[in-house]
Amino acid sequence: MKKLILACAACVVVCSSMIAINSKKAMASDPGKTASANISMGTDNSFEIKYWIDSLYNKMGLASVNLSRDVFFTACKGYEYMLSQNALMKQGILTVCDFSQSSSKKRLYVLDLNKCKIIFNTYVSHGHNSGNDYATTFSNSNESHKSCLGFLRTAETYNGDNGYSMRLDGMENGFNDNARERAIVMHGSNYVNDQRASKGAMMGRSFGCPAVPAAEVKNIINCIKGGSCFFDYYPDKYYTQVSKILNANFSWPVVQTIQLASIKIPDSLLKFPIHIDPVN
Repeated sequence: MKKLILACAACVVVCSSMIAINSKKAMASDPGKTASANISMGTDNSFEIKYWIDSLYNKMGLASVNLSRDVFFTACKGYEYMLSQNALMKQGILTVCDFSQSSSKKRLYVLDLNKCKIIFNTYVSHGHNSGNDYATTFSNSNESHKSCLGFLRTAETYNGDNGYSMRLDGMENGFNDNARERAIVMHGSNYVNDQRASKGAMMGRSFGCPAVPAAEVKNIINCIKGGSCFFDYYPDKYYTQVSKILNANFSWPVVQTIQLASIKIPDSLLKFPIHIDPVN
């Protein structure tokens, strides 16, 4: 019965089509593995949660675009927490800015969790004072010219000095709750593009804003604006230990959906193994 429930969840929650999971594929390594691996499930349904995350991770092919499973799990926990608090007006969309990667890599991921697909994977800048090619330091302070960490929520759009832009509201006190006051917004820029990456050059840096290629900004903003989950990731030990979202003890909304799933799945699908780590 439990196998049937889990298989149903893969069909109902992950996408409407049948999912065949190959757990023998190696997951991408990640500088933040130690930090994120210590984040607890915050629920008694760890098996169902890990099944859901592995299903999404493999179906979307996130390893092939260098988003590690640990970073994805961390992002999913924050998304589910915000969902449980009714803090998301636009559900199903998760944006991850992986600052553990070089600025010359496509480290911005816009994911559709409902349709199980990568919508955008592109370049994104970090703050001038956060580092050079790699961002290593972060701030919530005015005039710091650094990027911030943690979970934010996308907000309204406007046309300003950098053209079409989108405001962000920080959801974590002490880490990013000054984002709006600091004018930390998503906007387009000519200093973030494929040409720089192809030459092996780092991207230009902002005053803390997640700037994306000018040619892509409109489509990205229109996709994620209006209350979706936005996550700035870095394997910072202090943030990992202190973040109230990452350390929250709550029931993941997806678990209820998994438990209520009732679609009959062919027995052949139940033969596929899944990747399950020991519960922390």
